[in-house]
Amino acid sequence: MGGDVNVTGNVTVGGDVLLPNRDIAEKFEVENAGKCPPGTVMVIGGSGTLKPCDKRYDKRAAGIVSGAETLRNAITLGASGDPNKNAKIALIGTAYCYVDADITPIEVGDMVTTSDTFGHGMKATDRAESFGATIGKALAPLERGKGLIPLLLALQ
Repeated sequence: MGGDVNVTGNVTVGGDVLLPNRDIAEKFEVENAGKCPPGTVMVIGGSGTLKPCDKRYDKRAAGIVSGAETLRNAITLGASGDPNKNAKIALIGTAYCYVDADITPIEVGDMVTTSDTFGHGMKATDRAESFGATIGKALAPLERGKGLIPLLLALQ
């Protein structure tokens, strides 16, 4: 079964709604959308638009650009807008995230925060600094280098 379905009015479902994709995303206006590939860690910029992170423990952490690797968003909020100025930001669920493990190796279960590496997360090791700056929990390890790992999103 394929194609679009448009509904005007309410939809009531008597059972579960099953969505095979993994995150709930919202479209946000971003600075330089072309430089924000899926998996990029995003923060709130000075003008309210989003931009890739570039500092550790940034309390402006907003989420990850949805759609990296095999994970896609299941629901998109605010689905309209100029695709050249907007990006889908994963806020809930599971999404692949660029991380930098050269700073500290990442193990399954580690909390991830923003890093100094443009658009990348890192293992959150400072509890006090982490408050309000974490983006999720690592679902896979990365011993060293930079790469994509899946995160269970948990903005805190």
